[in-house]
Amino acid sequence: MAIHIKNLKVRPRKNAINVMCAPQLTTLLGCWAASNDLHSMSACRDAAQDLFHCMKTAPMPKKMHRPTINYHLARLGKKIQ
Repeated sequence: MAIHIKNLKVRPRKNAINVMCAPQLTTLLGCWAASNDLHSMSACRDAAQDLFHCMKTAPMPKKMHRPTINYHLARLGKKIQ
């Protein structure tokens, strides 16, 4: 019994995006919203410094290698036909 599959493709899983300094950014935006003043840094100085420190020290995200499942499925498809 022969199985004929013309094109084999698999959609990759979507991973959740991990934002490194999200809590610090949320704190700064909340402080700005509470004080109703975006230009004055005196009210939100600590939150701004925390965000700056986090962005300065956060490691750069590493590139994830692409899964090779589609390559292997294409090879398998040639052998099945």
